[in-house]
Formats: sequence, structure tokens, C-alpha cells
Amino acid sequence: MTLTPGFRKLTLAAHLTCSVGWLGAVVAYLVLDVTVATSADPEIVRAAWIAMALVTSSAIVPLAAASLLSGLVMSLGTKWGLFRHWWVLISLLLTIFAIVVLLAEAGVITSIAGIAADPMTSDERMLALPPTLLHSVGGLMVLLVVQVLNVYKPQGLTPHGWRKQQEERKRHEPRTVGVR
Repeated sequence: MTLTPGFRKLTLAAHLTCSVGWLGAVVAYLVLDVTVATSADPEIVRAAWIAMALVTSSAIVPLAAASLLSGLVMSLGTKWGLFRHWWVLISLLLTIFAIVVLLAEAGVITSIAGIAADPMTSDERMLALPPTLLHSVGGLMVLLVVQVLNVYKPQGLTPHGWRKQQEERKRHEPRTVGVR
């Protein structure tokens, strides 16, 4: 399947928007996470946890899913293919890994935000809630690696890509018939 030029541009615009949006939402989450880790004000920590849950469920998760979906459409509908080039395959695997970790962490974030939203939660308990800095910084790093791979597109075909390239060359070679 090859995308028409107009649909390819539309899909690329959607993919870039979702991917950069995902990255931006993670940066916003990280700012809130640093606030949780450094603030001594229980009300600020409470508000940050509630905002972290909102950013996760309303921005990060939907943008991650849309980025994955639009990336799949782009790879399957262009010359790059899904399994032809190492950079595409590595980007796909890192994106899937990031989404799996994100979905696992989203439950933890929602649970802690529920504790934070409870007016009966003491100030001491609020300040004892652990930040998720390892996941937010790690997620940001993974997204930046994917971004760099997608911008630079390092050369290198997978074994599948190499076979496909050889098949295409054979199909396009001129055939000589009856030459003696």
C-alpha cells in the first residue's frame, strides 16, 4: 500500500503533531513531577498530583496512542516500510515500550492522584508520596531518542529490508533474451 501524496502529507502532519505533542505533554508532566519531588508545601504537592493525573489521562496517553497509530500508517504507506530499516523498527519498539510503561504507570498516577484529591489525606502523607521522576525522565529520554532516529534516519537495512531491496533490483533489471 502506498499513500497518495496528499494523504501522505496529511498523515505526516498528524504524526508530527501527535509526536511533538506527546513530547511536550511529558515535559509538562516532568515539571509537575519535579514540583512533587522538591516542594515542602502539601497543597502544592496535592495540586501537582491532581494535575499529573489529568495531563497523563487527557494528553499523554491519547497522544502516545495517536503517535503510534499515525507512525504505523506512515511506515506501511511509504517507502520506509515497517520492517525494512533499523531506525523504523527501533523507533517502533521504543514507542511500544514507552506506551507499555506509560500505561502501567498511569494506574499508579491515578491512584496517587486519588489519595491527593482526598481532603482527609494528611499533610504529612501528601509530602511522603513518592515522585515518579525515574519514569518521567526515562520516558522523556526514550522519546528524544525516537525523535533523533526519525530526524536523522540512519542508514541500515534489516535482513527483511535487504531481501526486499534485492527482489526490487531483480524486478527492475533488464532481461536479455536470446543473446549469443
